[in-house]
Amino acid sequence: MSVRTEEPTKTMSPEAIEQDALDHVWIHQAPWSDIAENEGMRVFSRGKGTTLWDVRGREYLDGISGLWVVNAGHGREEIGRVMGEQAGKLAYASAMSFTTEPAVELAHKLAEIAPGDLSRVYFSSGGSEAVETALKIAKQVQAMRGFPRRYKIIARRGSYHGMTHGAMSLTAARNENYFGPFMYGVSYVPHPNQYRSDFGLEGEEADVMAARYVEQEIENQGPETVAAVIGEPISSAAGVHVPSKKYWQMLREICDRHGVLLIADEVINGFGRTGTMFATEQFDFQPDILTIAKGLTSGYAPMGATIVSPKVFESFKDQKAVAMGHLLTFGGHPVCAVAALKNLEIFEEENLVARGAEMGVYLTQRLEELRAHPTVGDVRGVGLLQAIELVQSKSKKSKWGKEHPFAKRVSELLMERGFITRTWEVMHFAPPLVVTREEIDRMVTIADEALTIAEKEHAKELED
Repeated sequence: MSVRTEEPTKTMSPEAIEQDALDHVWIHQAPWSDIAENEGMRVFSRGKGTTLWDVRGREYLDGISGLWVVNAGHGREEIGRVMGEQAGKLAYASAMSFTTEPAVELAHKLAEIAPGDLSRVYFSSGGSEAVETALKIAKQVQAMRGFPRRYKIIARRGSYHGMTHGAMSLTAARNENYFGPFMYGVSYVPHPNQYRSDFGLEGEEADVMAARYVEQEIENQGPETVAAVIGEPISSAAGVHVPSKKYWQMLREICDRHGVLLIADEVINGFGRTGTMFATEQFDFQPDILTIAKGLTSGYAPMGATIVSPKVFESFKDQKAVAMGHLLTFGGHPVCAVAALKNLEIFEEENLVARGAEMGVYLTQRLEELRAHPTVGDVRGVGLLQAIELVQSKSKKSKWGKEHPFAKRVSELLMERGFITRTWEVMHFAPPLVVTREEIDRMVTIADEALTIAEKEHAKELED
């Protein structure tokens, strides 16, 4: 199976466009060797649904929704249309002392659909800013409640919460060599992992122990010093491990017992990705603070938000002269707000959350077929947030290691066949919610082919 092609862009040669990209565009996380030594920069020119086309006319299935972002699918002209109309009407007003009609409408809508009584919305430009905002809210609220020493944050190993400095301080894969020292007062606890538990346990028992470890860390740090615990309901960076309901319900009880705020980071999980509007619904708990972005606009505009409960916001009502010590220039941007509103309208009209759940069941069924591969140790996930874990030995659950070329070879084979995803210790499957059964079939077929070829090339290194 090879990449499908159509007529390339006519206005400027594909080679010239790719050279301009190579000369001037700073690709965010690709090392120079990957950029300069591959077959040429892939520059995309258009998209529709689950499909992208580059400037050479090559067709690709977007198996990662851009970056867990494009939940409503590519090519939604109706979103672009309302953004243009709003820009011509009112493109900006400062969020420092004012707001706009679209921002008010969106805040009202988010209060309606957010879990439980979460209803006060602080807008930002993306997920990292939403997390930064959540951190500042947690610390300031604790101080305003009379606990100025509650500044510490407990995060989880393997987590990802963004790349601004505060958010990166919570992110497990941070780079101390370049960016340290990070924010003081952050400690890490084990992530729930039923496949390869830190505690040598399986199933719900592993999750219970992971939750108990959180309480031990709160007690170890001193409850009077801990502001909040943060975690993604299901963490993509940690390998798409789905905890039991017991885990999150225990965390809710533990935080309440010690006066600690619970932050749920749904920047990736939210807006139908897990088969419900928010992943917290999968686990029957409500956080004190919720962070969202990505699927909020399906990538059509940069926007995030931090949503809190009335109980969290009441400190600002009680202490009327105290403002939140935080400001974001583009918070609640009206053009972004109308993009989010139209996106959510599409969700309702096309029943995308239910569709994502249905397609997630089918994706699970197809991915289970890949267990026959000697390098597929586990298949897991929920909705359209799923992954297969790539191992060197099924019996030992041993990893290939970050420097081993196996995962990189699999990635090359996937791209050659027109399937875009992210592959390291796991291969992710997170297409837009509009994905069809036929497109899922193509993704799994391509993955099957890529694994088969890579396994033959590395057959002598397989341990089983």
